[in-house]
Amino acid sequence: MEKPTLPKGTRDFGPAVMAKRQFIFETIKGVFQKFGFQPLETPAMESLSTLTGKYGEEGDQLLFKILNSGDFLKDVDAATLESKNSKQLSFAVSEKGLRYDLTVPFARFVVMNRHEISFPFKRYQIQPVWRGDRPAKARYREFYQCDADVVGTDSLICEAEIILMITDVFKGLNITDYTIKINHRGILSGIAESIQAKQNETALFVAIDKLDKIGVDKVKEELRPKGFSEENLTALFDILNVKGSTTNKIAFLQSRFDTSENGQKGLRDLQEVFTLLKSYNASDKHVEFDVSLARGLSYYTGCIFEVKINHVGIGSVSGGGRYDNLTKAFGDKENLSGVGFSFGVDRIYDAMEELSLFSKGTQASSKVLVCHFDDDSRYYGLGVLSALREEGIASEIYPDQVKLKKQLDFANKKAIPYAIVIGPEEAASGQLAFKDMEKGEQQKLTLAQIISTLK
Repeated sequence: MEKPTLPKGTRDFGPAVMAKRQFIFETIKGVFQKFGFQPLETPAMESLSTLTGKYGEEGDQLLFKILNSGDFLKDVDAATLESKNSKQLSFAVSEKGLRYDLTVPFARFVVMNRHEISFPFKRYQIQPVWRGDRPAKARYREFYQCDADVVGTDSLICEAEIILMITDVFKGLNITDYTIKINHRGILSGIAESIQAKQNETALFVAIDKLDKIGVDKVKEELRPKGFSEENLTALFDILNVKGSTTNKIAFLQSRFDTSENGQKGLRDLQEVFTLLKSYNASDKHVEFDVSLARGLSYYTGCIFEVKINHVGIGSVSGGGRYDNLTKAFGDKENLSGVGFSFGVDRIYDAMEELSLFSKGTQASSKVLVCHFDDDSRYYGLGVLSALREEGIASEIYPDQVKLKKQLDFANKKAIPYAIVIGPEEAASGQLAFKDMEKGEQQKLTLAQIISTLK
């Protein structure tokens, strides 16, 4: 019989891994709630009409499509079948797809429920998404995103609070060396105008978005066939290579954007975000104005963000930005401005493993293991177990009658930090053997004293 396998780009998560992942989820969720965001969930599948055209051409190609139920070829005309055009055929046999991100489903939810929603509407969402990417290190086909979005306001306080939330989450995860890159789509439009490439904006943004991954020469190779002259490219990299402080970069771009309204607005918005951070008494030491940051998704219209943990071989772990026209894509007559960002839990997990940032306590499922010498002490242990759980202390009893060494080995393997050992003497006296598994120290305490110590 053939051994079972997993689809490429997907993984199982055992208990030890899940304990660490839950630590990340709970840290992120706690920060989202602290900033006033409410939970939301949407279905794993969406109509393809909802998903397509929102992520750019490359994003559309990575959508996982779901075959229609029943005889999905029954109503497909012969010409479509004979054409062997995979794109045309896939839309003929598929009406639904797995969600690619959480932002587009959120926008769809807002449009469908706008009369029940109080604006500004702040929601967070923690669910898996699917992309038909080629699997690689820290790149999966199924992965979790943790999104927080605000819709119904164009206030730049939202952008400043995104930076504060990222900082808070990393503080909770003990990640200290990271960079929050920020740019603005208006600034990218200003660059396109200043190099006389306004008509070719989309191709420019898609290529610039790959700069970190493929380098300058490959970006130039990609842009030349799309109508960019050597003069355009020289002017482009003259701007993208600007160095210095945020103040220096803004001053340099202001001199280039004297005729670009989009560029000037982008610079004003960025300056306002940095001013707001000062009003919060927040440090901007992790924030870098990156002129070359583009982010490939086509729906962004304002500030854009991307976060990298330094000195690990992993790409961005968070990103997002302002989108002013997303709800219009669903026929919404009133323009609702939104801004949001997402954490990639899988990449954060991989980075934390690489940096050895998980504490031993993260892995513990129970705090106490109740051990026993015989049947009578096991029955006595059940009462001890109930008392511990009544006090909210995660605990378990070794279910079988085996040697004490095997029970303690079990506690070590599960990283359970404490054991209570009960024999006939302990059951008779009420003085229980309380063992610190890491230190190897043991003392006799009453159950009340043990509970007090653990709490």
